[in-house]
Amino acid sequence: MYWFILVIAVVIVFFAGVRVVRPTHRALVERLGKYRRFGGPGFHWIIPVIDRLIQINITEQMVDAQPQEIITNDNLNARVDAQVYFKVKDDEESVKSSQYNVNNYQIQIVNLARTTLRNIIGTLTLKSANSERDKINNALLETLAAETKNWGMEIVRTEL
Repeated sequence: MYWFILVIAVVIVFFAGVRVVRPTHRALVERLGKYRRFGGPGFHWIIPVIDRLIQINITEQMVDAQPQEIITNDNLNARVDAQVYFKVKDDEESVKSSQYNVNNYQIQIVNLARTTLRNIIGTLTLKSANSERDKINNALLETLAAETKNWGMEIVRTEL
């Protein structure tokens, strides 16, 4: 009888630790809060209660920097919003960086895009800002790519 209960308990613990990582995600396994190992797509087993599996989406994602009023160099108001397309690189170091080097990378990318837009458009006149959208897009893309490099991110493109 005791063997039966023990076998049932082992089966329950086994199935409670089963995790499946989809091909569009990568995983980090933490044991008692400390990084333990990297997990690719497929079947993974963790020790319930002791281990925690964090899944990170590595597909291209989009965040919207809400419209904001920016004062141009000629003291006129310009209403600007932007979309930033990015993805977490799929190697182990990049996935770790996206979780451990920055807190909530989506919000941080939005905040960085908004401040970068203020800096770029603040140096232009309203007329030049309207006519040089590609130049502003490229400057925004370069700045975001440089700043998010140690976050494990790849900035794919930006749209004004």
